[in-house]
Amino acid sequence: MENVTFNLAQLHQHGSAFYDFLALRKRFFVDNLGWDIPHDDEVEMDQYDNPRAWYSLVLKDGEVVGGARAMATTTQWGSHSYMLRDALKGKLIDIPASVMQADVCTKDVWECTRLVISDEVTTHAARSTCLSLIVQGLIDVAADAGANRLMSLSPLALMRALRQLGFGAERIGDPYLNDGDGRRYAVLAMPVERHTPMPPKTTHRPQPAMVHAPSV
Repeated sequence: MENVTFNLAQLHQHGSAFYDFLALRKRFFVDNLGWDIPHDDEVEMDQYDNPRAWYSLVLKDGEVVGGARAMATTTQWGSHSYMLRDALKGKLIDIPASVMQADVCTKDVWECTRLVISDEVTTHAARSTCLSLIVQGLIDVAADAGANRLMSLSPLALMRALRQLGFGAERIGDPYLNDGDGRRYAVLAMPVERHTPMPPKTTHRPQPAMVHAPSV
């Protein structure tokens, strides 16, 4: 497996990887979990897939098998900021405003969303490798932009998985039950620390420019 990171200006450098990631998201979040989010027959794509977003994808034999999206909490694109802040302001009916303890808008913190691993990655070891590569890519992108913390609205089980891989994840918000998919979610946070989880990252990527000054 290998990791690639890019934004919309660079997605042409990676063939169909971006579109394939959108297709993977559709299969998981729409077809499997039944989320009511924008999609067609092939892909899922929402208002946060904009030029402020960065992507960390994992490829195996050229196929996208996992990935996630990231942007800074200073992001503004039209009437939207980032997902958790929009939820806090009541713009997203499926996420309760109470999930956020306070408004966050700083270049030091990036939000991660749409984390997914393909069902074709079947073994525990392979899924751990894939998750590690995804998260390390997110850390690298955020660190290059000067951030020191990541946060994400995620299933509670992800915190334990991240800790097992050596990432310092912690819960910073109260959990809630999503009536649509029956899973419990909470806001997780972790420091942006470059280290070498198992396995180490293997690919080189372009350095990102600073996003929307002071944007997962």
